[in-house]
Amino acid sequence: MFREMSIFSGNAHPELALNICRHLEVPLGECEVFAFSNENIFVRICENVRERDVFVIQPIASPVNTRLMELLIMIDALRRASAGRITAVIPYFAYGRSDKKDQPRIPITARLIADMITIAGADRVLTVDLHASQIQGFFRIPVDELTAFPSLGEYFKGKDHDNLVVVAPDLARAKDARNIGAKLDAPLAIIEKRRTGNIQHAEALQIIGDVEGRNALIVDDEIDRGSTLTAAVALLLENGVTGVMAAAVHGCFSGPAIERLRDSPLQQIVITDTLPQPPEKQLDKIHCLTVAPLLGEAIRCIHTGQSVGALFQTDG
Repeated sequence: MFREMSIFSGNAHPELALNICRHLEVPLGECEVFAFSNENIFVRICENVRERDVFVIQPIASPVNTRLMELLIMIDALRRASAGRITAVIPYFAYGRSDKKDQPRIPITARLIADMITIAGADRVLTVDLHASQIQGFFRIPVDELTAFPSLGEYFKGKDHDNLVVVAPDLARAKDARNIGAKLDAPLAIIEKRRTGNIQHAEALQIIGDVEGRNALIVDDEIDRGSTLTAAVALLLENGVTGVMAAAVHGCFSGPAIERLRDSPLQQIVITDTLPQPPEKQLDKIHCLTVAPLLGEAIRCIHTGQSVGALFQTDG
């Protein structure tokens, strides 16, 4: 069935790529991806890909610019090797916050990255929970955006959490939090926040909704430096919640994030493996779910010409 499919991985997250291949029961393609001493990246595809349906699995993970260049050069190598179709599987799309011109004389970097991936030779993109959905429109090729929020909801659905309220840390995440709240039969609360200029710090201002005496579950698309999350936790505790948990699709954990989360009163943090988590970014309170089956089924759908959207029809 998969005779004409090939799956390759850069250096960003080979473990996820292997898990996807195990789910699909196909081998991971052989390639060399490394940097010379002058930091120039070299790629060699070690098997025939002529007219094959090729998937390149590469989240734009840390170091972000290196992983991005690996992805672009792999796509170019596959195109020059006459691959039939190239799908860039990008579980985490970096630069997603740079999606609009909200200050004078700044770039829209997410659009630039989309152009670079297209020009390199990708025919389509498969990704998970973009920071802003309008980024899909930056591409001139088809984009399939999967969502891992239902998986987060299913995890907590199987747990016993009394008197739960689901909290969106800002208005942008209200829809995702509401959907998880519906799955858990829990009400929704929203935190109004303010972010000033380019400072990587968010100020939580007030809570819209009733949280007093409840257990709170904060739902977000990513945890980066942890400032938004820890500010939300402090505000919730000030307003009488009895305990706080958090769920996010992408665990970036940059800068002081791990120290902040370690020292915070958060009881549990649930993320997915869209990004690799080295030992120094692992805490006992962090639980990681895998998106390998989700991505594997989407790859299967793309390869066989089926609807990717049908994967989420049962979740509304």
